Amino acid sequence: MSEVFVLAQFVGDKVAKTTGELATCGARIGDVTAIVLAAPGKGAALASQVTSGRIAKVVVIESADFDKFGVSASAAVLAHIVGEHKPAALLITSSAFGKELAGCIAVLTDSGLITDAVDVSSELVATQIVFGGSSTVHSRVSHGSAIITLRPNSVTPDLEKSSPEILNVSVAVGESAKHAEVISSQPPVAEGRPELTEAQIIVSGGRGTNGDFGPVETFADLLGAAVGASRAATDAGWYPHSHQVGQTGKTVSPQLYVACGISGAIQHRAGMQTSKTIVVINKDPEAPIFELADFGVVGDLFSVLPQASEGVKAHKS
Repeated sequence: MSEVFVLAQFVGDKVAKTTGELATCGARIGDVTAIVLAAPGKGAALASQVTSGRIAKVVVIESADFDKFGVSASAAVLAHIVGEHKPAALLITSSAFGKELAGCIAVLTDSGLITDAVDVSSELVATQIVFGGSSTVHSRVSHGSAIITLRPNSVTPDLEKSSPEILNVSVAVGESAKHAEVISSQPPVAEGRPELTEAQIIVSGGRGTNGDFGPVETFADLLGAAVGASRAATDAGWYPHSHQVGQTGKTVSPQLYVACGISGAIQHRAGMQTSKTIVVINKDPEAPIFELADFGVVGDLFSVLPQASEGVKAHKS
């Protein structure tokens, strides 16, 4: 049976939900081996959390160079492992870090690369949503190991627990990966809400908020949701750019996406239209975003959201 590598992802010291998504997708193709890249002394604690029912083995590689030299060090180590074992595929979460890492590994291993896949079949055929969401493409890597980044929330993870074999491996980072050193970094500030790209529910605000995200945040907190924003809202300085959803922001695929006061420019739609259920609140019945809506409310968000919030509170009580 084919071997598939997945790169285990962590948020702080906790395994990320996306690791299970990668493993579930990889299990369609073959036996799954999760790779854990860790700082010295932290590998065992991280590996112990990688218990998806779809993972057969966990390979732990510890090195201080991962933090010191960033993507280049991680790419060098993963490229060595891929070159040595020649797996059918290496699956990585599709984030800014993941896509940069995947590109480097593809070059180092002379392998084909597919980014932002929303699905991967047992025959290693990847599905992508392209051209601003107007087209669906099915593609397959024709040379080397398939290096594929998978968009978060695209696959429902298998949550059954198991006890994979844990192996500790030593791989040196070559000098060619040490030309640029990370001299400082700032971890993201925890806001008490889910991370945007991993959230199951997202409530987003746009130009229609007029800069007041209060009702959006209140509704999001009642649902345990992340808060997103359109480019118009972030460009106006109403909400941080780190929360921008769209082609020039973050691409999301939550179970529920609530768009409040967002007209639906093509660049915003490209970042959220693979959401499983889309609810639109907009006072303009001709707003393009209604074309994507599973449910739509024509009305002012400042009237609709407080009523929706009260309804959620009543249901919880």
